[in-house]
Amino acid sequence: MKYRSWLIVPGNSEKRLGNCAGSGGDVVIVDLEDTVPVELKRLARGNAAEWLANNRGNALENPNMGRWVRINPMSTPMWREDLMAIMPSAPDGILLPKADGPDAVRQLAAEIYEIEERCGVPANSTQIIPLVGETPKSAVTIPDYLDSSHQRISGLSWGAHDLAAAISGTASHGASRGFGDIFNFVRAQTLLTAHANGFMAVETSYADFEDLEGLAAAAHFARSDGFTGMLAIHHEQVETINRAFTPSEDEVRQARDIVAAFDASPGIGSLEFNGRMIDKPHLKRARRLLGIASEASEFGASEQTAILRPA
Repeated sequence: MKYRSWLIVPGNSEKRLGNCAGSGGDVVIVDLEDTVPVELKRLARGNAAEWLANNRGNALENPNMGRWVRINPMSTPMWREDLMAIMPSAPDGILLPKADGPDAVRQLAAEIYEIEERCGVPANSTQIIPLVGETPKSAVTIPDYLDSSHQRISGLSWGAHDLAAAISGTASHGASRGFGDIFNFVRAQTLLTAHANGFMAVETSYADFEDLEGLAAAAHFARSDGFTGMLAIHHEQVETINRAFTPSEDEVRQARDIVAAFDASPGIGSLEFNGRMIDKPHLKRARRLLGIASEASEFGASEQTAILRPA
C-alpha cells in the first residue's frame, strides 16, 4: 500500500465523498473536524460511516486506498461520538488532531480497543496518527513520543495553519520553500521523532490548492527532507503529491547502480562512483529508495511500512 498523498475530504459533503475514491489519493481522510460546521457534525458522522462501509476492498475504484477518519479533538466531547459512529465501519486509521502528547494517544487507543471488541473489529487493527504540532502544548510534547510511543501509532504529522492560528502567527511557504523558525522547529521535531520511532512522517498541507507549481516545490522539498507523504486539502493536489513522492526513473537507475557497485565489491566501506566517493549511507539510501520505487510501481507486496519500521 502506498502512503504518498493523504486527501482530506469534508464528511458533510456527499459530493466530494462520492468522488474521492477516484481521486488517485493513496489515503482518503474523511474529516469530522475543521472542515465541518458544528451543526453538521451528526450528518458528517453518518456520511463517514456509510462511506467507510461502502468502500472496502473490491468495492473501491482503488482497492488499495486507505480509509481514515479525522475525529474532533479530545478537548471536546465530540470525539467519543465520532468513534461510536464510525468504528462499526472499521476505518483503517484515526487522525487525532491537536494531540496533547502520548497520554492522549493512549486514552484514544483504550477507547478504540473497547469499541473494536464490541463491534467485532479485529483487535488493534485501527491505526492512529496524531497531529503533533497544531497547538503550543502539542508542539512541546513531540519529544515525549520517543520514550512512550504506542503500538497503534503508524505515523506523525503536523498542522502549520492550526499552529499559526494558535500563536497568532503566519504559516506560509516562503521563497526558500520553507517556513519561519518556529514552524521549522515543529516540522523538524515531527520528522525526526517519526523516523526515530520508525513511523511514517506526513508533511502538512499546502493551503493554495490552485498553485500546483508551489505545491510541487513544497512536496519535493518535503520528500528531500525525509517526509514519506503529504496531506492534501483538494483532489487537484493529489497527482502532484504522488508524482513528487515517487522516485524518478533516473533516481531508480542510479540507486540500482549504487547497489550493484557495492555488491561487486563486498567488504568495501566506500568506493568511487561517477566521479565521487560514496559510502554505506549512500547504499542504505539507495536500498530504501528501491524499496519505495518497487512499492509505488506495485511490483509486489507492500514494502513501504516494512522499510519505515525497524525490524
